[in-house]
Amino acid sequence: MEKLLWRFLTMISLSQAFGHEDVSTWAFVFPKVSDTSYVSLEAESKEPLNAFTVCLRFYTALSTVRSFSIFSYATEKSYNDILLFWTKDKGYHFAVGGPEVLFTVSEIPQAPTHIYASWESATGIVELWVDGKPRVRKSLNEGYTVWTNASIILGQEQDSYGGRFDAKQSLVGDIGDVNMWDFVLSPEQINAVYVGGTLSPNVLNWRSLKYKAQGEVFIKPQLWS
Repeated sequence: MEKLLWRFLTMISLSQAFGHEDVSTWAFVFPKVSDTSYVSLEAESKEPLNAFTVCLRFYTALSTVRSFSIFSYATEKSYNDILLFWTKDKGYHFAVGGPEVLFTVSEIPQAPTHIYASWESATGIVELWVDGKPRVRKSLNEGYTVWTNASIILGQEQDSYGGRFDAKQSLVGDIGDVNMWDFVLSPEQINAVYVGGTLSPNVLNWRSLKYKAQGEVFIKPQLWS
């Protein structure tokens, strides 16, 4: 009996470590400050990016406390090839290839937050939508190409390719519904995603996610479902 129980617990542990194929109703939970807890995602597309869209939801009480990472996409070319980062008392920093722009927001509401971020190389135009509402478009790193073989991390900011985490920049809270496309979604498509559509993401697909959790990361039902 004890041997069967041990095997059962081992299977649960492996499932949490290497992930579910469909996590569409689940969220990753980072319950405390850490520089060792994170989730690594594997992209379905390995091609360089001349445009992209990232959508996700997160829930945290850190917005008035300190800064933290939301989405970190590092390559051997730049450890901030794509970065979404909240800076206390300022707002959202959006980086592509190293350079960044700031979308000023005074405070994240004490509720689950939906983020949509897009960029295209041809014009350098970046967009940020928060809870279905667009911010004023800005320009960033026109003509750049986001490199291949990405290290994609949730819960931490990468200060080198795949590592050098700082606990003071870690996310404490929930994150889920992470999807990514290799093109810029239209306003109509953004609204469709905001109300629950997926539009067949081809870089990261929350309904068929390849991930690996490290440290104290838990998989729990979404609080925003």
